[in-house]
This record gives sequence, structure tokens and C-alpha cells, in this order.
Amino acid sequence: MPRREITGFSNPAVKALRALREKKHRKAAGKFLAEGLRLLTDARECGRLPEVLVMATRREAHPLLDALEADVLANGGEVLEMAEDVLAKVTGKDNPQAVAGVFAEFDTSLVNLDRSAAKIWLVAQALRDPGNLGTMLRTGDAVGAGGLILIDACADPFSVEAVRASMGAVFTQRIVQARWEEFLPWLRGGPGQLVAASLREAVPYRGAPYQAPCFIMVGNESRGLPEDYELTCDLRVTMPMKGRADSLNAAVAGAVLAYEVLDVLSD
Repeated sequence: MPRREITGFSNPAVKALRALREKKHRKAAGKFLAEGLRLLTDARECGRLPEVLVMATRREAHPLLDALEADVLANGGEVLEMAEDVLAKVTGKDNPQAVAGVFAEFDTSLVNLDRSAAKIWLVAQALRDPGNLGTMLRTGDAVGAGGLILIDACADPFSVEAVRASMGAVFTQRIVQARWEEFLPWLRGGPGQLVAASLREAVPYRGAPYQAPCFIMVGNESRGLPEDYELTCDLRVTMPMKGRADSLNAAVAGAVLAYEVLDVLSD
């Protein structure tokens, strides 16, 4: 499909792209937006190409962008060019990056998850902030985790904000969405240690008896984990709080735990 230039705000293609910023339209279309050459290059290196590549008419030439465009066209995708102000309408940013892509949403079902694919998995329950979700994806990528399992009503991992915050990790990490009633029987159906930060009969997080595959679970930003979820965990650990704060940010707590588990399981 040849390159096509979009010149007006009212073009149907612009309206369709803008609609992907809203969850209901993303779910209806089964597609999501990602912005920036680095992020799209990460996707390409992970074997994922956008179905639609959107570029600013005035942009700096770059070999990675040329390679991306060539692969999208060779794969039967579409390339759209538009002025920067029109692209800003698509991305919702006053100063958008010069390139964005439309990707098909991934399979997020629990049934196809291979727990043996990694020693560490991250689990988030009712995580509402897309920035925290993106940060957890980045943490998972950094520690070599297999992916992020989203339990109950979490933020949409394919929102523009979460994808942007993931810094490309949305393409490297397996993403699963499930209810607690689905997740727990699946977990108990095979090997897997469920770990959470807690004050209930907890041991110090440093050097705790972590076992692979280790599923590190964090809870909602304001409420934490429900008590019955915590009591189901195989291991509860505590992290020292030396100041006035009584807890860490959910994504930060997950990162601290993930690196400790990585250290223990690497020995």
C-alpha cells in the first residue's frame, strides 16, 4: 500500500486514530497507539510491526525510520504523512514525536501463559495508574521477568499513557489480564511461589526464601492488597521504612522486590 498524505483535521483517518486514545474505541478496534521512533524500533526488533505508520511531514531523516517504513510497507501496512499540528491531534501532545504507529492488541489470556518461560513474573492487583503500570513493565524488562499479570480492574495496558511509560517494554513483556478467581486456580495448578510485601507474619525481604518461578504481587496504590489475597501468598515479606512514610509507591515496591528476587535466584 503506498504512502498517503493527510492534510486536514476532519479526515476520517485522523478521527479513527484519535479515537484510539479512548479505551472503548481501542477495545472495539482491537488496536492501540504507540509514539516515538525508539519505541517503534523496539517493537520492530521484537518482531511486531505497526499496521499503520504515521509520520510528520516535516521530520528529520533517520535510517531506523527508513527501515521501519520499508518493513511496514513490505508487510502490507499503511504509511500516513501529516502535518505536525494534525499529528498533535492524534497523539494528544502539543509537541508530538515525529512518528507513531497503530498496533493490534496482543493476546492477554491467562490460558496461554508459560510459567516456565521465566524465573520472575510481576503481578499487579487493581493497579489504577497507567504510569505505574508502565513502570512495572519497564521493571519486568529490566530484571528479565516473563511478563506482567494484571489482576481484577487495572488500568488499560494499551492506553497511550501506559504504553508511553513502558518505554518499549510493552513489546518485550507478556501481558495477561485475569480475575483473581481465574488466576489463583491457574497458579496452584503448577509450580509457582506467590510473594507480596506485607506486615502480616512477614519476614525481611532481603535474603528471603524465594523460589522460581516467583510471582511478585503488588496491590492497589491507595488500598494495597485485600487481606484474603495477602493470606493466600506463599511468602510475605516486609521492607524497612525509616522515615515518616508508611509504604512505598506500588510500582517502586515491585521493583525493589524484583531486584532482590533476581539476586537470590541468580545465586
